[in-house]
Amino acid sequence: MSKYNSSHYQDLTNLDQWLYYLENLHSTEIDLGLSRVGKVAERLAINLNFAKVITVAGTNGKGTTCAFIENALLNSKELVSQRGVAVYSSPHIEHFNERLRINKQDVEDLALINAFKRIEDAREDISLSYYEYTTLAALLVLMEAKPSFIILEVGLGGRLDATNIIDADIAVITTIDLDHQSFLGNDRETIGFEKAGIMRQEQDIVIGDTSAPKSVLAHANQLHENYSDRLFLRDQDFIVENSEFLWTWKSKKTQLTELKATHIPRDNVATALMVLERLNLTLTSDFVNEVISKTKVAGRTELIKQKGLCDVILDVGHNPQATRYLAGYLKQIKKKANYQNIYAVVAMLGDKDISASLESLKDDVDFWYTGALSVPRAATKETMASKLALFTNTVNCFDNVDEAFRMANKQSNSSDLILVFGSFFTVSKIRAQLTIG
Repeated sequence: MSKYNSSHYQDLTNLDQWLYYLENLHSTEIDLGLSRVGKVAERLAINLNFAKVITVAGTNGKGTTCAFIENALLNSKELVSQRGVAVYSSPHIEHFNERLRINKQDVEDLALINAFKRIEDAREDISLSYYEYTTLAALLVLMEAKPSFIILEVGLGGRLDATNIIDADIAVITTIDLDHQSFLGNDRETIGFEKAGIMRQEQDIVIGDTSAPKSVLAHANQLHENYSDRLFLRDQDFIVENSEFLWTWKSKKTQLTELKATHIPRDNVATALMVLERLNLTLTSDFVNEVISKTKVAGRTELIKQKGLCDVILDVGHNPQATRYLAGYLKQIKKKANYQNIYAVVAMLGDKDISASLESLKDDVDFWYTGALSVPRAATKETMASKLALFTNTVNCFDNVDEAFRMANKQSNSSDLILVFGSFFTVSKIRAQLTIG
């Protein structure tokens, strides 16, 4: 437990102190359920009815889908008179304030601290997890700012995630794969059921998974039995057509041709476009290409140019679906940029499917570097090395991920590429050492 308690939270004078307090307030890091957070939200009179709210759930692609919707809304000339666009997401990469941004500006410390104080006064004897507490704080800040559009990225679940206390105007499901099995279930159908819990009757539902689990489709169809015109499925209500260099997006109302290559996964752009159409945004190929060019997300296939050293790609991918995408991306970029060798620096959490996540990249990575993360759930360096040794004899093991990255930098040439992946914690550690921009 923290040295602080609710009777003297006035002693907390800065954001770091508050975050330390919140980290030690609840008995477990992850504690799914809406009863506790719902009661406190009711006491705080949480209400976002002033805005159009989009809730985005899924295993992968949530952050990039949110970012594309955000950029499109902010760059639309139709919406210049609107009050703004907010995005709530988690976890952060470098600074906690990244979790809530309004018009691309991270929330200020004081706004969060004031929200924390209000929650502390309202919760009384109700114990909240770190995520529940910070979600409520974000909602309070949004009630003060009153942006016209609010995009809520769901945490690890859906049905029991703290963001699900909000009834959104549009519910979005990106992709469903195996992750967080100890909380969500051991197969795509069970996990899909949890993700589908963000859906409501009489709202738009957009499902971007090209092979959505039956549990997701069944729940959507049941809810929308009388609202079939408000359910939008990938490859049925909106489709992507590929060509050698450009691509096309089609819905029943819109056709966008000659779309450029994306910096984020194209499937997530396709899903975001369906959401934007439901928000009645006028979509043209020129406008979409402009948004494509502007949408790059930190830690998602983020390319960093090191002065005098090789390039680095940062990616928070930490499950098999994400690393399968990474494998395809590496093949493309290696050919395009003519990289000679790919060095991978990886560290993961112990509750992930480490073997399957690493194996996806076995044919694309030439040299492997691993080390431990200094967080309780981290896999040990010995575990990481043993998993890698199953398919490669190029494993270099270090005490921590910082040393692994330094050695990869030392042993690579300027014509090589370093891939840093495996966790938000991994990317955060290494990104802080690089010169960005």
